[in-house]
Amino acid sequence: MKVSIIGQGYVGLTISAFAGQAHDVIGFDTNSEIVDRLNQGISHIEGVESSLILELISKGKYKATTNETEINGSDVVVIALPTPLDSSRKPDLSFIDAACKVIAENLEAPALIINESTSYPGTLRNYINPTIKKYSKVKLVHEYAISPERVDPGRVEWNQKNTPRLFAGLTPQATLMAKGFYSTFCDNLVEVSSPEVAEAAKLFENTFRQVNIALVNELAQISYALGIDVRETLDAANTKPYGFMKFTPGAGVGGHCIPVDPSYLAHLALENGVRATFIERANEVNLEMPTYIAKRVASDNGGSLEGKKVLVVGVAYKPNVADTRETPAEHLIEALNDMGAVVTWNDEVVGNWKGASSSALGGADIAIVVTKHEVVSSQAIMKAAPYVFDTTGVVKGAVQL
Repeated sequence: MKVSIIGQGYVGLTISAFAGQAHDVIGFDTNSEIVDRLNQGISHIEGVESSLILELISKGKYKATTNETEINGSDVVVIALPTPLDSSRKPDLSFIDAACKVIAENLEAPALIINESTSYPGTLRNYINPTIKKYSKVKLVHEYAISPERVDPGRVEWNQKNTPRLFAGLTPQATLMAKGFYSTFCDNLVEVSSPEVAEAAKLFENTFRQVNIALVNELAQISYALGIDVRETLDAANTKPYGFMKFTPGAGVGGHCIPVDPSYLAHLALENGVRATFIERANEVNLEMPTYIAKRVASDNGGSLEGKKVLVVGVAYKPNVADTRETPAEHLIEALNDMGAVVTWNDEVVGNWKGASSSALGGADIAIVVTKHEVVSSQAIMKAAPYVFDTTGVVKGAVQL
């Protein structure tokens, strides 16, 4: 089949790499630099090797493009785009809207439209379907299905082939077609009764993590006030062989999923007359963690950070990846700047971020570890400043969260 995948980021390129082993894939993206590099066989995503992209290109199974007309003739079109929050922390479907316009204006024959982008229940039925119809100049009867992405950058043991994949169509035919498509490169398909169930399940997966991370972040604050080691407490609780799942505290939450998805669920809940109090409180706790950390560090350093050189170590949202989406390091740097600190950051994996380059690992009065990459040793971090505060719990000798 000819398969067009709209968006060549973490999700879209990953799907392209796997689908391209069974189908002819067009990878559409508006970023010309990314497209040019992909067509040279250069991957920008952890977990998608450049050698695989080169192999698919050489076999004529993959092509990246900024030309939206090239999706014409597709049997399947997959939407794999960001669904961020706007400035009011409300769902922003502008990328989805743009994808619907591209699909509507360029397909000249019916196709299966699949949404992999994370959004609230009803997005496929009540937004994507009517929006494509609104933009279409030709009346086509497409089939529509949902299969929420499950991509974890940097994780090697789970991939598109062995990770269970939820799916459902708006019609029985769409469900059957989606199953046929994904079965060509996924081993474990889980059909659910409706797109809304799949959409809700995806949001709840990450809401579960958000709430539990907030819970241990709150425990970290309580433990510090009580003079108790929070990580020892968690390890002790984890000896229970049932009824407990261990989460660990940190500087907050990052990535596209955990800081964003719960707000989509809370937004829809409120629209339907239900207050998502747990979700709201979890968002508050995790968003407040960077400020709490800055205040803890200030308290340990004479009560003020005014004029002090503070080095933030690790601005990626998780270890060993260059992904800075929704990184808590950004909020920590803002809090430190507000307290008068002279802030720099070091991250050898990210390299460049927000128009600046990674600073040297040293020469600071204070170092705060947000993310610990394997390429950076704990010994090097401890030499970076006379006072080191570690939010990760892995740097020996540092003051621990």
